[in-house]
Amino acid sequence: MRSRWSTPAPIDRPTVSFELFPPRNPDAAPKLWATIEALSAARPDFVSVTYGASGKTRDTTRGLVRRLLRETSLNPIAHLTCVGTSRDEVTAVVEEFLDEGVRSFLALRGDPPVDDPDWHPHPQGLSTAAELVELLREIEARRCSTSPAQQVRATVRPLSIAVAAFPRGNAGTGSTRAQDVAALLAKQHAGADFAITQVFYEASAYLELVAEARRAGVTIPIIPGIIPATDPARLLRVEGLTGVPVPRDLLALLGSVDDDVERHRVGIRASVDLVNGVLDGGAPGVHIYTFNTHHAALDLLEGAHLGGGGPTAPDQASEPQVTAPQTDHSPRG
Repeated sequence: MRSRWSTPAPIDRPTVSFELFPPRNPDAAPKLWATIEALSAARPDFVSVTYGASGKTRDTTRGLVRRLLRETSLNPIAHLTCVGTSRDEVTAVVEEFLDEGVRSFLALRGDPPVDDPDWHPHPQGLSTAAELVELLREIEARRCSTSPAQQVRATVRPLSIAVAAFPRGNAGTGSTRAQDVAALLAKQHAGADFAITQVFYEASAYLELVAEARRAGVTIPIIPGIIPATDPARLLRVEGLTGVPVPRDLLALLGSVDDDVERHRVGIRASVDLVNGVLDGGAPGVHIYTFNTHHAALDLLEGAHLGGGGPTAPDQASEPQVTAPQTDHSPRG
């Protein structure tokens, strides 16, 4: 297979991006920043920073994004959810991010709290991710209309909005892929620039989603979201959180290996096959869910000839805080 990476990187190379989540406590910050430094060597096009269910990590997300902007050359995309929050509260959060210099968002509806049976949507809130995209565009337009300086900044660094896509439909809400494609089209009409998919494990899931979306009129790029399949316990936790089943033959393959280093290599080989399958099918790049570790992500890039490091030892398991993109509920208007 022809190498997709050379030095300097070709302009038309597939995009590479990573997802990070804010550290749960200050003691985890040094490890996270060691991971960020390692991932930076792959020269990612962007890194996304999760927001947590119902915006629970608002302050830590904002702090991590702020530090990425000030101390690195990375382009951070701030996750943003709207479920259970008033329009005014969402507007205030967006203004905070924009004032910090954030120019990219991943607009998600988000998940209602699972431990509150009496939960109801906010009566003055947003009900869909498409409405959140519209609000982001409205806020940006208002800021530009009232400030020539903001207008210049917006011209130099246009606001970029990503949204979620679901290769097999949203298992968490019971929506079908056709319903989610319709929702993706609505998000495009609202002003979304590109989409990042939820996890999947067969290239066909992604390729069929793209084909159906294109037939429906979706033209924005759809980036596949990939989990390095090196840790079967983590994959099962993600299955429980997302409702996306892990192929049992993949779990059996990983479970057949007793040595951690060999299991890591087997998982990377399987993930490389997945990445090659979507790239050969026309994917614009890959978005890797890192779980705040770097070895598997970089080994996956190396195996797929997208950069990264040489063969490394597997990471210590790290509990995911949020698997992304977060659930975006259907129907959406």
